[in-house]
Amino acid sequence: MADAILTWADGRGRRTLVPPAPTRNYYGRVLTRLMTSLRRALIWVLDWITRHARGFTIANILTQAGIIVTGGVVRLTGSGLGCSSWPQCEPGRFTPEFHPETWFHPAVEFGNRMLTFVLAIVALGVAIGIWRSRSALKWWGLVPGIGVILQAVVGGITVLVELHPLLVAPHLLLSTALVWYSVWLALTYRRAPRRAGTSIIWHQRALALNVAVILFLGALTTGAGPHSGDAEATERLALDPELIARAHAASVWLFLALFALLVWRVRRDASEGARDEVRRAWVVLAVVTLAQGVIGYIQYFTGLPEWLVALHLVGLGAFAAAHSASHFLLKTSRTA
Repeated sequence: MADAILTWADGRGRRTLVPPAPTRNYYGRVLTRLMTSLRRALIWVLDWITRHARGFTIANILTQAGIIVTGGVVRLTGSGLGCSSWPQCEPGRFTPEFHPETWFHPAVEFGNRMLTFVLAIVALGVAIGIWRSRSALKWWGLVPGIGVILQAVVGGITVLVELHPLLVAPHLLLSTALVWYSVWLALTYRRAPRRAGTSIIWHQRALALNVAVILFLGALTTGAGPHSGDAEATERLALDPELIARAHAASVWLFLALFALLVWRVRRDASEGARDEVRRAWVVLAVVTLAQGVIGYIQYFTGLPEWLVALHLVGLGAFAAAHSASHFLLKTSRTA
């Protein structure tokens, strides 16, 4: 029998047929089949991501804005040092130690850190989807992922320096910038129609500069305010909280004046093509800005209650997204 070997199997003189060991060709065939299956699975996953690239760009906006809110919850609940180290949560441990008396703050901070992995997965989907479907944007699609890495590093350093406000403020501003960029990327990817009309690019640039000032002063207001992120992190920016809050409010009033003038200039304009998004863009920005202003004044005059500050952070992401959409959609094709 060609497929068996005669051998003394039991030592008692009885011959037993023992199958031969698998040959090298057998292992090669198994490995080839395995690699083929893995390749097909990988191609299927990549194709699925590519087909849903636009969905990933939208998810990227939501997760980037969401991390602003969860980071705010960490600060407002005093959980900023719930994990005392980074990248580990505690020295020698990547997960927190939960005790009946002290479980809350580690859980909040560790949960916020875990959300970073959600952002990373979404950013990876954005990078793959855009790289494979829009070659002209492939390098721009890498920015959200790079931003997530930078945010993780800045957040880690912030913990290591015990929530110093000079690092907490850039941490917040970077998140806001990523929201603004993510909206721009999503609109560019879907080739959203721009405005048909005369260029107002310098007016838009002035408004964008004003937005940057608003966000910068808002971050300084946060750094000078009472919510440090932990009961032991008492160091705040050496600024008069009332003065910096008024400067922040003044920058918002300036924005409203510039924005009202811009709306007047584009009031009769529409988007190129059949789908008009111009009016929607500036209406949404107007509503979000006014809502943010109302919340800001209420929280100022009521002593900055935590729930109102959290709502203001929700509005921060919405404001950055609304301005980015307005900035993109109100441009003409000639100035794109």
